[in-house]
Amino acid sequence: MSSTILPSVKRAPTDTRRAASGRKRAGPIADEDGRPGEASATPASASGQAGVGERKDPFLVALGERVRGLRASRGMTRKALARATDVSERHLANLEYGVGNASILILSQVTRALQCSFAELLGDRTTQSPEWLLLRELLEGRDEATLRRVRIAARDLIGTGSAPPEGSRPRSSQIALVGLRGAGKSTLGRMLAEDLDFPFVELSREIEKLAGCSIGEILGLYGQNAYRRNERRALEGALEIYPAVVIATAGGTVSDLGSFNLLMRHCTTVWLQAEPEDHMARVSAQGDLRPIAASQEAMADLETILAGRAAFYSKAELRLDTSAQPLLETFQILRAQVREALRLPV
Repeated sequence: MSSTILPSVKRAPTDTRRAASGRKRAGPIADEDGRPGEASATPASASGQAGVGERKDPFLVALGERVRGLRASRGMTRKALARATDVSERHLANLEYGVGNASILILSQVTRALQCSFAELLGDRTTQSPEWLLLRELLEGRDEATLRRVRIAARDLIGTGSAPPEGSRPRSSQIALVGLRGAGKSTLGRMLAEDLDFPFVELSREIEKLAGCSIGEILGLYGQNAYRRNERRALEGALEIYPAVVIATAGGTVSDLGSFNLLMRHCTTVWLQAEPEDHMARVSAQGDLRPIAASQEAMADLETILAGRAAFYSKAELRLDTSAQPLLETFQILRAQVREALRLPV
């Protein structure tokens, strides 16, 4: 099998022959898991001849430690893992010591041999404790309806204590409109807030107030992480200040799972849907093409964004197609849906 890990040092052929002729063969040694086993291959950079002063990449070092730990927990020697993966011991030694750069194919072979997921191998935080692993195993393969019931039960247990079942619980007076930009969240949100006599909060404007600059400047100067931090702060502030409110969320709020969980836990959520062509036309009319300005295939990009977020938007308790009828008729449907959910006169 061809090498897919680059060793730190390439020894000259003459050195290799000299070492082979003058060195005694080592006997059995203990592998990293402490089990007596076959002599293990030594990674090039660990031999003392390679990479003197060379700094190892922390990610590769941590990856190697996880591979070594998983192998040990399965009771496998490196030679046994090499046989199971059809990868040479030297390559596996390099991987375990954080030397070189393992290809995705080798990592795939290792996960199959160790019977673990990529997430566990790469150190995903949901694999860092036995309880997380037990939860993953318990939920693996469950359908969406079952996962939703589990999420709601966990939310009620953790977030609201002994809350009644979702169907019997009064809806929250904190209304959150979710959906892609151009769905009508701002326009319909203001109309709904006026009808209900609730404050109206446009999350994007609150983010700008917190940051002291525009959304474009936040993203350009400080990056996506800073934007998400301010978004979370703005959302938490609105939910804390207003017991009854209509919030027009940003289109990408669902991309931050922490913020999305806040919405799902505290708010009556409404997904405002629209056809991609309507999204594009409305955003263009606003003069705002922020996420797709540089693309020559803007519509395809918009459809891709919508497809990627639809699974999260669809978790909303209510939904309304804003492309199906004119604005005033759309508002009347939204008004009726929300008032019914809040048990208010329609």
